[in-house]
Amino acid sequence: MNILIIGSGGREHAIADKIASSPLCELLFIAPGNAGTATLGKNIAIDTNDFEAIKSLVVNENINLVVVGPEVPLVAGIVDFFSEDDTLKNIPIIGPSKQGAMLEGSKAFAKEFMQRHQIPTAAYKSFEKNQITEALTYLDSHSMPVVLKADGLAAGKGVLICNTIEESKSEIMEMLSGKFGDASATVVIEEFLTGIEFSVFVLTDGKNYILLPEAKDYKRIGEGDTGLNTGGMGAVSPVPFVDESLWNKVTTQIIEPTIKGITDENINYTGFIFFGLINVNGDPYVIEYNCRLGDPETEVILPRINSDFVEILLAAWNGHLSDFQLKVDSRSAATIMLVSGGYPGDYEKGKIIKNLDHVDGSRIYHAGTSIFNGSAITAGGRVLAVTSLASNMQRAIDKSLINADRIEFEGKYFRRDIGFDL
Repeated sequence: MNILIIGSGGREHAIADKIASSPLCELLFIAPGNAGTATLGKNIAIDTNDFEAIKSLVVNENINLVVVGPEVPLVAGIVDFFSEDDTLKNIPIIGPSKQGAMLEGSKAFAKEFMQRHQIPTAAYKSFEKNQITEALTYLDSHSMPVVLKADGLAAGKGVLICNTIEESKSEIMEMLSGKFGDASATVVIEEFLTGIEFSVFVLTDGKNYILLPEAKDYKRIGEGDTGLNTGGMGAVSPVPFVDESLWNKVTTQIIEPTIKGITDENINYTGFIFFGLINVNGDPYVIEYNCRLGDPETEVILPRINSDFVEILLAAWNGHLSDFQLKVDSRSAATIMLVSGGYPGDYEKGKIIKNLDHVDGSRIYHAGTSIFNGSAITAGGRVLAVTSLASNMQRAIDKSLINADRIEFEGKYFRRDIGFDL
């Protein structure tokens, strides 16, 4: 099969690594890809939102399977574009329809969906940009801290935790006045839940699903979970506190009602669902849905999957997930992100990456890299993911730390305490 992966980050490199190892994959294309994916297939310089250019690539290269990595083209309706085009409609594409992607593309839509299907989540109320006065009045009676969420996609920056009434009022005024552009034209004000977060993933055909390994990621830039939020500084899998009792609650109270809701509402959904969850005194609540795999969680869960990844994707497209038995490595995995100096604020690009050939015993997934004069250079805030498998979590972390030290580029920074709270 000729297979196309859409995207350019660490998630897409991890997916490419899995797909390239499948005997079902003949030619692999990544659009636009990065320095890591270039070693596994052919990078094609196409914008992920240029659907006509993607169509031309699919037709010209006789693509038999398309995997959409990031959320933006899904929310923009790439799956609908395929299904409505006579040339593309029979080509398998992994990702939800535009309506399904609204679970991530609109926080208000997701909250209303959860309310309709009795899925546990924090109490909330939504306000639009012409309701600033109502939002301020609502905050007067709300306990602190409070969570403010931009309704739309805000590149991971649209969620704010406010500790005082004054701070929350200032932020809601800024958000509804356009702080995050159209993304915050509607804002969800949400109850703050206290607990420990973790991530659960399924692949679904809209009726059936298979459960993938779970993960816990670390969003803060500083050790001890301090400082600004990032796209993720590392992750571990499995998660020690997710025991049988918690799994049963996640399955019966969250996953199964979500899939049933998708079925009952006739939402076209063949793809991944990321459940961002929080464990509150032994009970799971949904913090957010994502309509794709997470990053850097993908880099820590895919190495634990021993089944042929292409077979899994085709089973979803063909509606055969109920027959699929996923094989998962019992070992632990740990991922540490190497980031550019200054991230998540301003940072420089174009730094030469050295000593990648000195890595021993870890997988390296390129996130923000490109190629210049034959060398890998930094091209983003999060640059590389270092993932290791070992008999227990601490050994996996230690192995990743050793290799994170070996790689060099100017301004390199990484957290040394991934898994510290477990």
